[in-house]
Amino acid sequence: MEYTQEKPGYTMTTVMEEAARCLLCHDAPCSQACPAETDPARFIRSVRFRNFKGAAETIRENNVLGAICARVCPTERYCELACTRSDIDVPIDIGGIQRFVTDFEQQTKMDILKKKTANGKKVAIVGSGPAGLQAATTLLQEGYTVDVYEKQEKAGGYLTYGIPEYRLPTEIVRYEIKRIENLGANFHYKQSIGTDLSLEDVKKTHDAVILAIGASEGKMLPMFKENPAVETAVSFLARTRENHGDVPLPKSALVIGGGDVAMDVNATLKILGVEHVTDVVYEEFAEFKASEQELALAQQHGVTIVDGYVPESVSENTVTFTGRNVSSKMSITAEKIYLAVGQKVNAQGLPLPIEKNEVTFSGYQTEDPKVFVAGDIAKGDKTVVWAVQKGKEAAYAVDQLLGGKENDR
Repeated sequence: MEYTQEKPGYTMTTVMEEAARCLLCHDAPCSQACPAETDPARFIRSVRFRNFKGAAETIRENNVLGAICARVCPTERYCELACTRSDIDVPIDIGGIQRFVTDFEQQTKMDILKKKTANGKKVAIVGSGPAGLQAATTLLQEGYTVDVYEKQEKAGGYLTYGIPEYRLPTEIVRYEIKRIENLGANFHYKQSIGTDLSLEDVKKTHDAVILAIGASEGKMLPMFKENPAVETAVSFLARTRENHGDVPLPKSALVIGGGDVAMDVNATLKILGVEHVTDVVYEEFAEFKASEQELALAQQHGVTIVDGYVPESVSENTVTFTGRNVSSKMSITAEKIYLAVGQKVNAQGLPLPIEKNEVTFSGYQTEDPKVFVAGDIAKGDKTVVWAVQKGKEAAYAVDQLLGGKENDR
């Protein structure tokens, strides 16, 4: 397996075989369990009747990032967990079928997304991660003019600067973003709202603003600060993705953390050829935050995972850990140490009440009636599929405020 090589998906024959396993439940528990309301029951039914265009339309009507979610959504927590087929053998591979449909859509150059006649209203979106991209699409479809402000050189947020290419190919991210550009979104790059341009200036030229800010910076534990052997997981993944895996590598690595980001670092290091990778995790296996797929991939590549230990001290390249629930200590020395202990929001220059990396209020509208939030800073789960749903809901809230539906023609 190579860093830039995605595992093969279904063929026409195998996707039909997988779709044929669906029980076509009347109450469709899988659709009810999808945070983004992508409606897997409906698109799988279309696949069974070889109506791939209808399947693609179902996905895109509800989820502009359908091709991305098909690859990175932890389906075992949502739609597949609810799948009735689980009571017989194993759940339907909903993500795999969704990937086949969106790949077919791309290969046959379907043009599904449409926008309504302009309603004369203009909305700014700050941040082009999954929530910002979905909010932009929903508003464009309702006839709004949309400006997207992104502080980086490329759109996509963590989709572009974090998730490894073997899980999410660059061409897929570009394809999804290009479709949103073609729909009419105006992207403004290297524009940080709050520093390069004030929020007040943006408000003057727009009827509403959505702050779709992600938790893009890795956390650094105090004991590891200023240590040249230490790098945050977010920094490593961004650097590796930007260089398509062509980065200097240590002979041995210690990863600290047990979420999906930690598993991405684990698997990436092994795929790139690092011989010794050890991951020490605060949680015990029964408490793990990482998805089953990501954990399985790390284990498949031979990562040593030690659960239930907390870093106590560090001396250069050596970290000493103590057991959470057992009276035990251990020390591990590695050439490089990667911290995957969480991420933080940078809302510099933005008047937002943030506590523990999210706003303190529920919903999407701030105290300023023209300003809304979406994405990681809004309350709720921090997965891509949840970001899509938050983006839609924030856009609906803006539309309700501005009365865009009254201008339909």
